Amino acid sequence: MAQIFHPSSTVISKVSIVVIILVLTIAAWAATEIYRSGYTTEQNVAREQPIPFSHKHHVNDVGLSCGYCHTSVDKSSFAGIPPTYTCMTCHSQIWTTSPMLQPVRDSYQTQKPLQWIRVHDLPDFVYFNHSIHISKGIGCETCHGRVDQMPLIRQQNTLFMAWCIDCHRAPEKYIRPRSEVFNMTYVYPKNQEAFGKKLVKEYNVQVKRITDCSTCHR
Repeated sequence: MAQIFHPSSTVISKVSIVVIILVLTIAAWAATEIYRSGYTTEQNVAREQPIPFSHKHHVNDVGLSCGYCHTSVDKSSFAGIPPTYTCMTCHSQIWTTSPMLQPVRDSYQTQKPLQWIRVHDLPDFVYFNHSIHISKGIGCETCHGRVDQMPLIRQQNTLFMAWCIDCHRAPEKYIRPRSEVFNMTYVYPKNQEAFGKKLVKEYNVQVKRITDCSTCHR
């Protein structure tokens, strides 16, 4: 019987298989990198807001605590977007004619809230409770980064599930005294693991429960 395929077909087929595998591997790697990049997560991207509110100025320079503006952060699941009258507590007395603050004055006069753009916006299928994290000793800076150094707020972490799970599986690495939750310059002690385990027990952090899927996906 005459040979159907040319002798070189074996080599070509083997090379083709290697090339296809290589292309698929590179494509998978590229897709993963794009998915985890700031292009997709918007990590470290400053969002355009109605006014260029500077957390660096208000937190670091003025000395406002997180809870002053985000009044419900330790009481409810939602941190709370500051109403305009909170801004006007100060800005009815200072910078009263600043063009940059005109949207704030307009909002106050018309009773129409400013349309702030959420920076840390989790998917709808994820339940996150601010108050429980604060009551268990997780600092604002742990998740939001050094907002006291951010002229324009940005998302510092990916907010991926793996990032959340890392803390949920080993909360002793991140937990701090409740009195230090709002402290942006808090320094973990050298014996953080032992100290953290003590706080985990004291604050009744149930590690097995917080790693359950239904804790966040309800």
